[in-house]
Amino acid sequence: MALVVRLNTITCLRGKADRIAKVTFRGLPFYSRVVENCEEEARFDEMFRWPIGSKVDGNEILEIQVFNYSKMFTNRLIGTFRMVLQKVVEEGHLQVSDTLIDDNNTAIQTTISIEIRYQTMDMSVTVWSDGEFLDVPDDSDGIFQFETDSLLSGNSQSSGVSPGRRSLQNSIPTFRKAGKGVFSAMKLGKTRISKDDHKRADDAAILETEDLDRKAMRLGGVIDPDTISLASVTAVTTNVSNKRSKPDIKMEPSSGRPVDYQISVTVIEARQLVGLNMDPVVCVEIGDDKKYTSMKESTNCPYYNEYFVFDFHVSPDVMFDKILKISVIHSKNLLRSGTLVGTFKMDVGTVYSQPEHQFYHKWAMLSDPEDLTTGCKGYVKCDVAVVGKGDNIKTPHKASETDEDDIEGNLLLPEGVPSERQWARFYVKIYRAEGLPKMNTSIMANVKKAFIGENRDLVDPYVQVQFSGQKGKTSVQKSSYEPTWNEQIIFTEMFPPLCKRIKVQIRDSDKVNDVAIGTHFIDLRKIANDGDKGFLPTMGPAWVNMYGSTRNYTLMDEHQDLNEGLGEGVSFRARLLIGVAVEILDTTSPEIMSSTEVQTDPVSNISESATGKVDEFFLFGSFLEATMIDRKIGDKPISFEVTIGNYGNQIDGVSKPAAAGKRKRREGGAESDEEELELIQHSSDEETDDSADLVSVSCTPVMKPVITDRNYFHLPYFEKKPCIYIKSWWQDQRRRLYNSNIMDKIADKLEEGLNDVQEIIKTEKAYPERRLRGVLEELSTGCSRYITLANKDQSQAGRTKLDRERLKSCMREMESMSQQAKSIRSQVKRNTVRDKLKMVLNFLQRLRFLAEEPQHSIPDIFVWMMSNNKRVAYARVPSKDILYSIVDEETGKDCAKVKTLFLRLPGKKGFGPAGWTVQAKLEMYLWLGLNKQRKDFLSGLPSGFEENKAAKDTGLQSVPPISLVYSMKQVFQLRAHMYQARSLFAADTSGLSDPFARVFFSTYSQVTEVLNETLCPTWDQLLVFDNVELYGEVSELRDDPPIIVIEIYDQDTVGKADFIGRTFAKPLTKMIDEHYGPPRFPPQLEYYQIYRGNCTAGELLAAFELLQVPYDDEEIRRALIAVHSFAVPQIKVGPAGKGSLPAIDGPTDSDRGPILPVPLGIRPILSRYRIEVLFWGLRDLKRVNLAQVDRPRVDIECAGKGVQSSLIQNYKKNPNFSTLVKWFEVDLPENELLHPPLNIRVVDCRAFGRYTLVGSHAVTSLRKFLYAPVDKNNARSWGHTGDIMVNMDPELNVKKMDTVVRLDATSDAVVKIDVNEDEKDKDGKKKKKKKKKGEEPEEEELDESMLDWWSKYFASIETLMEALRAQEAAQAEADEREDLEIAAEGAELKADDSPVKGTKPKDKARDKAKSSKDKKKSQAGEGQDRRPTKPRVDELLAYSKELEGEFNNFEDWLHTFSLYRGKAGDDDEHHLADDDRIVGRFKGSVCLYKLPLSEEFSREAGFDPNMGMFQNIPHNDPINVLVRVYVVRATDLHPADINGKADPYVVIKLGKTELKDKENYISKQLNPVFGKSFDIEATFPMESMLTVSVYDWDLVGTDDLIGETKIDLENRYYSKHRATCGIPAYYSVHGYNIWRDPQKPTQILAKLCKDGKLDGPHYGPGGRVKVANRIFSGATEIEDENGLKKQTEEHLALTVLKQWEEMPKVGCKLIPEHVETRPLLNPDKPGIEQGSLEMWVDMFPMDMTAPGPAIDISPRKPKRYELRVIIWNTDEVILEDDDYFTGEKSSDIFVRGWLKGQQEDKQDTDVHYHSLTGEGNFNWRFVYPFDYLMAEEKIVMSKKESMFSWDETEYKIPARLTMQVWDADHFSADDFLGAIELDLNRFTRGAKTAKQCSLNMVLNEQELPTISIFKQKRVKGWWPFVARDENDELTLTGKVEAELHLMTAEEAEKSPVGLGRNEPDPLEKPNRPDTSLMWFINPLKSIRYFIWHNYRWLILKALGMLLLLLLLGLFLYSIPGYLVKKMLGA
Repeated sequence: MALVVRLNTITCLRGKADRIAKVTFRGLPFYSRVVENCEEEARFDEMFRWPIGSKVDGNEILEIQVFNYSKMFTNRLIGTFRMVLQKVVEEGHLQVSDTLIDDNNTAIQTTISIEIRYQTMDMSVTVWSDGEFLDVPDDSDGIFQFETDSLLSGNSQSSGVSPGRRSLQNSIPTFRKAGKGVFSAMKLGKTRISKDDHKRADDAAILETEDLDRKAMRLGGVIDPDTISLASVTAVTTNVSNKRSKPDIKMEPSSGRPVDYQISVTVIEARQLVGLNMDPVVCVEIGDDKKYTSMKESTNCPYYNEYFVFDFHVSPDVMFDKILKISVIHSKNLLRSGTLVGTFKMDVGTVYSQPEHQFYHKWAMLSDPEDLTTGCKGYVKCDVAVVGKGDNIKTPHKASETDEDDIEGNLLLPEGVPSERQWARFYVKIYRAEGLPKMNTSIMANVKKAFIGENRDLVDPYVQVQFSGQKGKTSVQKSSYEPTWNEQIIFTEMFPPLCKRIKVQIRDSDKVNDVAIGTHFIDLRKIANDGDKGFLPTMGPAWVNMYGSTRNYTLMDEHQDLNEGLGEGVSFRARLLIGVAVEILDTTSPEIMSSTEVQTDPVSNISESATGKVDEFFLFGSFLEATMIDRKIGDKPISFEVTIGNYGNQIDGVSKPAAAGKRKRREGGAESDEEELELIQHSSDEETDDSADLVSVSCTPVMKPVITDRNYFHLPYFEKKPCIYIKSWWQDQRRRLYNSNIMDKIADKLEEGLNDVQEIIKTEKAYPERRLRGVLEELSTGCSRYITLANKDQSQAGRTKLDRERLKSCMREMESMSQQAKSIRSQVKRNTVRDKLKMVLNFLQRLRFLAEEPQHSIPDIFVWMMSNNKRVAYARVPSKDILYSIVDEETGKDCAKVKTLFLRLPGKKGFGPAGWTVQAKLEMYLWLGLNKQRKDFLSGLPSGFEENKAAKDTGLQSVPPISLVYSMKQVFQLRAHMYQARSLFAADTSGLSDPFARVFFSTYSQVTEVLNETLCPTWDQLLVFDNVELYGEVSELRDDPPIIVIEIYDQDTVGKADFIGRTFAKPLTKMIDEHYGPPRFPPQLEYYQIYRGNCTAGELLAAFELLQVPYDDEEIRRALIAVHSFAVPQIKVGPAGKGSLPAIDGPTDSDRGPILPVPLGIRPILSRYRIEVLFWGLRDLKRVNLAQVDRPRVDIECAGKGVQSSLIQNYKKNPNFSTLVKWFEVDLPENELLHPPLNIRVVDCRAFGRYTLVGSHAVTSLRKFLYAPVDKNNARSWGHTGDIMVNMDPELNVKKMDTVVRLDATSDAVVKIDVNEDEKDKDGKKKKKKKKKGEEPEEEELDESMLDWWSKYFASIETLMEALRAQEAAQAEADEREDLEIAAEGAELKADDSPVKGTKPKDKARDKAKSSKDKKKSQAGEGQDRRPTKPRVDELLAYSKELEGEFNNFEDWLHTFSLYRGKAGDDDEHHLADDDRIVGRFKGSVCLYKLPLSEEFSREAGFDPNMGMFQNIPHNDPINVLVRVYVVRATDLHPADINGKADPYVVIKLGKTELKDKENYISKQLNPVFGKSFDIEATFPMESMLTVSVYDWDLVGTDDLIGETKIDLENRYYSKHRATCGIPAYYSVHGYNIWRDPQKPTQILAKLCKDGKLDGPHYGPGGRVKVANRIFSGATEIEDENGLKKQTEEHLALTVLKQWEEMPKVGCKLIPEHVETRPLLNPDKPGIEQGSLEMWVDMFPMDMTAPGPAIDISPRKPKRYELRVIIWNTDEVILEDDDYFTGEKSSDIFVRGWLKGQQEDKQDTDVHYHSLTGEGNFNWRFVYPFDYLMAEEKIVMSKKESMFSWDETEYKIPARLTMQVWDADHFSADDFLGAIELDLNRFTRGAKTAKQCSLNMVLNEQELPTISIFKQKRVKGWWPFVARDENDELTLTGKVEAELHLMTAEEAEKSPVGLGRNEPDPLEKPNRPDTSLMWFINPLKSIRYFIWHNYRWLILKALGMLLLLLLLGLFLYSIPGYLVKKMLGA
C-alpha cells in the first residue's frame, strides 16, 4: 500500500524568489527541491511516495506548505494547502488544483495543482514485497528525502515499514540488504541544504564542526547542526525513544516511604476580628494535632508572636494531604470550649510548593464555616514553613513592617489565587462500581455457605470522599461486587480551594473495622483551568480505576497500605463511575444553606452509554527474553501472567470473555443488536469466525530457569518466544489517551534534547546553544503538529465537559508554548544558554502536567511473575503507552515495540535493599488496540519469525499465535570498555569497597577483575562477548539495541558479594556495511550514573559497542541451495567473519595476565603531571577498634602512583606533620573531566609493623587543584605601568551593595542615592542617611554617649534589610524586563498568526505579580527621596549566613578533607547519614600541574624549592591563642518544653574547656537575646574545633540540647582573609566604636605588605599612601575623648585594608567587623534546622600584645517610662439605653484604657450617667508605667504565665494604647460601644476640635502624617471611637478628647500625679449637667429632674382628676346614709 503525490505547479506567486514545498502526510514530511529565481510560476514536477502499513482513513489530511526559500534566514511561509483524503480513498486517483490559504485561514491567489494516487492491496492483512520500500523513486531529482526532525523523532517510518511476516523465500536475501531500508534510500537522495543553516551565522563558523557536519551529511542525509545529537553525531539517524545511550530507569519506588517533616507556624497577631469585646485564642491544627496560643483579653487585634512546631514521620503523599487549619476562638477556658470566630484551611502541599516551602508574614483570612453569608471574620498574620529532610529554610529578611500592614496585598494565598474567594459547592457524584474483589474470606462466610447454602457476593461496599478536612459517605450496598449508589456528596468550601486533592475511597463495611478496597485521588488542578478562558472543576461522568494490593484473599493483607493510596498499586482493585461538578454560591440569595456540613443526596441514574460505547479490545504480548531472574526464585519453575483490569487474572478474573461481551452488549439495550449485526456485516470473513470463541491466553507456559551466573538465572526461550493475548471490553475513550500520547511524545523529545544540552554543557563540548535552538525548533513544530491533530479531533470531542474543555485548554497552552519556544529560540546565545535552559525546563513540567489524563479509560496492564502459583514480582505498564492508533503520533510510545521491563517486589517489600535487586528483566513486546484493528498487532515485532498457533485453529488465519519461532538471527560481538568508576558507595566497614563490575547483555554476563580497597577503581578492562545472538532485523537492532545492565558489587572474602549499585547503557551498533571510523566509531567514554535504589552511588566511565559479525560467503551459498527443501537454513559464522571486525590489541600488561585493556582509540590520551601535596595535620581522629590513634600517617594515591606523609610521632601532643610538602609524578588524561580521583587514606602505625586503616577520602574532582600559571603579559603589565590612583569615595561603606536604583524599567533616569552625603565635614566623620518610617526630621546631632554596640547592630540590620529590598526591586525589574521581551517577541510572532487563540492564561497571574513588583520598586525608589536624614551610626556587616559560606570555607590555601570509615548508610539521601561515618579530618592541600613547568616560577626572589607551589605558608608549630566568642542572640529555636517554649542558655566548648552559662538561662523564650562574651585560651592545632550549643534548662532532669554549631577556628586563623578579628569600617580611639584589635591598622598593613613581598606602605603628605603601585587617599586627623584633634596615619592604612582585594597578586577581601548567623543543628534530627544563632569570634595570638577588654554587648535594659493619659471629654457617643419612664435614648458612658499586653492593668474612668447627647465629661487620669526598648520599639513585660510557672516569662510587644468607650449597666453586662488603638510610635495627630475629628482618621491612617509620643512627649486632641456594624463596615461610635503625656521614670518621680482625680496634682471635677446622676442614690433629685421637668402639666392634671374622683367617690359613698337619715328624719 502506498500514497503517491505528484506536485506539478504552483502559480500566481508574487515577487521573485527561490521556492520550496513541504508535503506532509501522517507526520512524515518530504521536501521538494528548491526552484530558483522563479517569478509567478514554480514548476516542481516531483513525486512523493509514502509506503503505508494501515489503511488510509477518509478523515486523514494531506498538507502541502509552500515557502520562499532563504539560505540565510528562516524560510517564509507563503501559504498552505490541506486536503481531506476521503475522495482519494474512494476513487484511488485524483487531480486537484486549488488556492492556498495563509496563516489567518484566508484564501490567497496562489494556486497549486497536484495529482494523488492511492494504491491499496486486495488482501487486508498485507504481505509486502521487499522491493516495495527499498524502491527509490527514479526521479531525476531524487526526491526521497526526510526532514531531520522526523528522523530524530519517534515517527521515523523505519519501524512502521518493517516487514511483519515475511514469506520464507524472502527471508534469506534480507541478510544481504540489511541496513538499507529507509536509510539507504536517504543516502541515494540528493542532500538538501538544511533550512536551518543560517543559524550558523550566530557563531563564527568553526572549521571542525563544519567538517563534521559534512561527514555526517554523507553519513545520514541531512543534518542540521542544531539537531545533532549528543554522542558526537553518533546517533544522527537513530530513533529518538531509544537514542540515549543512557536509558533512565529508576528501580525503587519512591512514593509511600515515610520521611521526616517539620512544620513550623508562627502566629504573630490578629486584626479586625469580628465581634465585640472578645478574648481571642488562636488554634493551629494539622491533621489531628492541635496547639493553642495564650488568651488575650478584650481586644479585637491581639498580638501573640507565638511559635509552634509539629513533627511528622510520614510519606510525602500523606503529609501533603494533611490540612493546616488556623481558627480563632473567642473566650475559651478550662470549662468551656469557646465560640468559633472563623477558620482558614489550606493543605500542607500548597505550603510546600511555595518558593522556599514557606509563607512569611502573610495574613490568613478567616471565614465562618457555619454561616456562609457573612464575609471575612478577621485576619491572622502568620508564618508557615514546611521543612522536609535536607531542605533548609531561609527566613526572608523582609522589608519593613509597613508593607505587611497592607493586609489585602499580603494575604496567605499562593501566587495567582484571587484575594476575594467565594463560597462554592463541590458535588462529587458516585454512580456505581464494578470488578470489586471478595473481601470477607473469613471462616464465617464459609460456614454460612455450608449451612444456608447462601452464596452471596462477599463484600459490602460504600464510598467515602474526603476533601479539605471533611469526610462524606454514601450508603452501604450489601453483598455486591457491582454496587450501584447514584448518590452525590456535597462539600461547601471556599473557591478556589487551597486543598488540591479529593480523596475517593471504596471501603468494605465490616462490623469490626472497615477496610479500604481502593483509593483514587482527584487532583483539582487537572480538572480545572484558572486562565481567562478557563473552566471550573468538572469531571465525568467517567470511570476511574483503582489499584492496590493483589487479589489473593488472605486474612491479613500485607499490602493493605496500597489500598489506602500509599505507594504504587500492584494490581487492579475496582473501577468506580464518578462525576465532579462545582457551583459558585451566591451568598446573598436567601435560600442558601448556610452551613458547610457535608450532605449526601440521591442523583438520577445515568445511561450505560453516557461514558462511551463499550468496545472490544485486544491485548497481545510476546516474551522475547526473560533474564536476570533473582536466584531465590530461580530454582522453581516460572510463568508470567498478564492482566488488564480483571481480564486475564487467574484467581478471580473474568473467565468467559465471550459471555461477558454478550452480557455487556445486552446491557446496551436494543441498539446493541443492530450494532452487532453491523459489526458482522462489515467485518471480513475470518474476523467473524474467530472472534466468536477466541479464548484468551493470559499466562505463559511454566518453565524452569537456567543459571546465568552466581546471582541470576534466565529462561531458555531462545528461538521460541511465548505469547499471550487477552480480549477485554471497555468504554471506547481512546481519544483521551491519544491526546496524552501526543503530548507525552513531544515531552519525551524535549526531555531528550534538554538532557543533551545539559550533557554538552557538563562535558564542555562546543555549541550547546545550537542544540538548544534545535530543541526549541522541534518543540514548536511538535506543538503546531499537536494543534493540527487536535483540530481534527475537535469535531469528535469527548463525551464529557472536561474532555471538551481540556482539549481547548491544551490547544491554547500548546499554541502559547509554540510561540514562546519560537521567541526564546531567537534569544538563545552562547551566554544565555543556561538561563534559557531553565525556562525550557518549565515547558517540560507544563507538558508533563498537561499530558496526565484525569479521566481514566482502560486500566493499566500488570505483568506478574508467578512461581509456584504465587505472585512474586510485577511490572506495571500504563495502557496508554501501548495503545495503537493509525496516526503515528497518537500511538503509545511502547506500542508494537520491544520494551525492557524490570520486575520488582510489591509494596513495602520493594523498599530498601530488597528494592535494589532486579527480580527479573523482561524483553517484552506489547500491543493493545480495538479488536477491529487487530491485523496490525504483529507489525512491530523483530522480523524473521513464524507464528505457532494453537493446533485446533489451524484453518483460521488471524488467530493470534501462542508462540513465535524465529528463523532469523544476527550474530554480534559486544565489547564493553570498562574504564573506571568513581565515588562508589562504601560497602565495607573500612569505609572502602573491593569493587568489581558485572555486565549483563541478553543471556550473557561477564565480570571485571576485583580491585581491592578503593572507591574509585580504574579497571581499564575490555570485556568481549562473542557470538551474541540477537533476533530480528538488522536495521532495527541498529536503532534500538537491547539494554546492557551493569551491576557493581563489593567482593567479600566470606559470604556473597554486596550490591553497590547498578546502571544501564545502550551500545553503539555497527552493521556489516558500515565503516569503523569517525564520526561514530570508536565510541567515546561516557559517564553513567550508578543508582542504588533512588540514591546515587557513584559514576561509571565506560563505552559499549555492538559489532555485527558477517557470515561467511560460502556458508550463505550453501544455505541458499538447501532452502528449496523448506528447511530453516542453519548458517555458521565462518572464520572469515571474525577477521573483518576491528582488531583488538592483546593483553599489554604482563602482570594482569589475560586481561585485555581498553583499546587506544577509546582510552584517554595521557600526559605527565606532577602532583604536589601539602601535609598540614590530622584532626579529631576517632578510635579504631577501641584503640586510640597514636602514630598516624597519610597515604595519597592517584592513578596507581602515590606518596606518603611523614609519620606523626605522637598524635596527642602534636597532630601536625613535620614535613610539609611532598610530590609525585603520574600520567593523567588530557581531558580534565576524565581525571581519576585522588585517594587520601590515613593509617595508624601500630607496634610490630602493623597498619590499621583509620579512614579515607576520595577527591573526585581534581579540577579546583589545577595550577594555572599567571598570564605573563598580565603579570608584567602591572609591573611596568606607573602608579595607579585608586579612586576613593569619601564614604566607603561595604554595605551599599546597590546604591543605584532604577526607578522604572523603561526610563533610564538613574537616581544616585546620596552615599557621599556631606564631604563638608572635614573631620573624617561621615554621616550616613539612615531612615525609619514616619519619623520627623531630626536636626539635633546624636549624642555619642547615647550610642552603644546595639545602636551599631540595629543600624546594620536595617542596612541589611535595605540591601535586600534593593535586591528584590532589582530582581523584580529584571523579571519584568524579561517578561516584556518575551511578550514583545511573542507579539511580533503573533502578528502573522491566526487570531483565534485566546490570551495566555498566565496573564492574570503576571499582572498580579507585576503590581506587587511595581510596589516594591516604587518603595525602593521613593524611599530614598522621602526619608528624612538620620545621623550616622557606624555599622558592622550583618551576614545572613555563616562566615564560611561567604568566604569559601576559608579554604584559600588550607583544605579540610573529611575521613570516612564504615559502611555508608542506606538512608534515602545517604549523604546525611555520612556524618556518622566521619572519623576525622585531614588538613592539607593538593596542587597538580602539567610538566614541564615554565622556569620563571622558580626564578622569583625568595623561592623555596622545598615548598614547591606552596610558597609563603606559615609554620604549623603549636600556637597559643585567646579565643573570644560573642553570642548575640538566637532566633526561632525549636521548642523543647511541653508548653511550646524553651528556657535556653549557651554552652561553649573548645578542646577540654567547657563554659556553661546555665544560671543565666532565659525563661520561656524562643528568641532569646544573650548578649554575652566568653574568653577561652586554646592551643592550635590540638584545640581548634569550637562548639557553641544552646541547651534548654529544666528544673528536673537533664537539660536537653536544642541545637549546636561547630566552627573550625584553625582554618579561620590561618586564612589570608584574616578572620582573626574583623576590620571595622572606621577607626576611632574611644566611644562605642573603639578599635578592638591589639594591632592598629598601620601595623596590620605593614605586616600584610611584608608577607606579600609588596613595596610599601609609604605615607605621603596630603593624606596619601602608596602600596606597591597603588595610591590611596583618606583623612589624617582623629579626635580623642577630650575632643582634641591629632594627626594619624591610621585612617589611611584602614582605607588600604578595606580595599586590599584590589592589590595585585596577593589581594583578597579582608574580613570586616561583622555578626554571622549560624544554623543550629541537632544530631537527633539530622538536616533540619533547629533555629539560628547570631554571633562572632575574635582570636588573638598570645605572643603579641594582649587585646583590650571585650566589648560590652549585654542586652539593653529597657528604659522605664510613665504614660499619663487624661481623658477630658467624649462627644457623639452612640446612645444605647432607653429610659424606663421617658423612653428617651441615653448612655451611661465610661472610658477604659490599657497598654497592649497589659489588659490586667486596665483602668476605667468614673461613669457619666445619663448622657442624652453622647457628651461625657471626665477629667480623669490614667497612669501607665512601662519598660520600653527604644531600638526595637517594643514594650518589655515580665509576668508568670500561670500560677504553676516557676518563673516569669519576658514578652516583647508593640507599644499600643487602647481606649474603649462603654455603656455601664448595673444588672447586666456593660455594653461595648467602640474603641481606638494608637500605636505610640506612629499614630495620627488628634483633631483640634470634636467637629474636625472623623472616621477618616482611622480609615486613611496610612496617608495621614503620623507622630511618635517618644519624640513629641505631649499630645492633646480628639480621636474617633470605631466599631463594626452588622455589615462588617467600620462606623463612628463616638469621639474622645484625650491628652497623652510621656515621661521617663526619673521625671515622673520628680512630679508625681494621682490616678483619676486624686492627689497629688488633682484634676478639677468635671462640670457635668445636673442630669448626670444615679436614681437610687438620690431619688428625690432624680424625680425632680427626670419626672417633674418633663411631665409637670400631666402631673397637675392627673392630681386635679384625682381630687375630682375622690370627691365623687366620697359623694357616692355617703349619699345612701344621708338619704336614710333624711327619710327617717333621724
